[in-house]
Amino acid sequence: MARTPSNMLPLGTIAPEFYLKDTNSSDTFYSFSDLKGEKGTVVLFICNHCPFVHHVIEEVVRIANDYRVQGIGFIAISSNDVVNYPQDAPELMTEFAFENKFEFPYLYDETQQVARDYDAACTPDFYLFDNLNKLVYRGQLDDSRPGNGIPLSGSDLRGAIDGVIYNRVINPNQKPSLGCNIKWK
Repeated sequence: MARTPSNMLPLGTIAPEFYLKDTNSSDTFYSFSDLKGEKGTVVLFICNHCPFVHHVIEEVVRIANDYRVQGIGFIAISSNDVVNYPQDAPELMTEFAFENKFEFPYLYDETQQVARDYDAACTPDFYLFDNLNKLVYRGQLDDSRPGNGIPLSGSDLRGAIDGVIYNRVINPNQKPSLGCNIKWK
């Protein structure tokens, strides 16, 4: 199991636009602008097979359900090479989203350009943008990792989202996420 950290895109970066197919719908493509939340937006890079994603996905869905009603948009993206990693193919993304009860889009980045634009390195990799589409948080969900015995809380991401919602200062000292590397072509 690879242990790749986030690249930590500079804070203040404007959210890169994209236009990607939603694997939860056969014909729908979305841009960042289509999906952004009124108060802020979480963009997360995940995939179907990574043990780090499997470890956190229940908490991620819980966070999305808690905060979507408060004006935070959630966008999941998979950028993995599906030729060499067929378990991450779009039709299996649809199954993964259904099994995990996603109430947010799960987009397929076939060209991997969006992952490059966000400087994504691992799955899961989390980015939080404010209502002006400026990056205010990037990094880990919390300190829990597969096998380390620390319970999931989502505390780092939740704290940053609360900062966006309640106009609080978000600590710029942020810990990188850690997970499987993005499977580049």
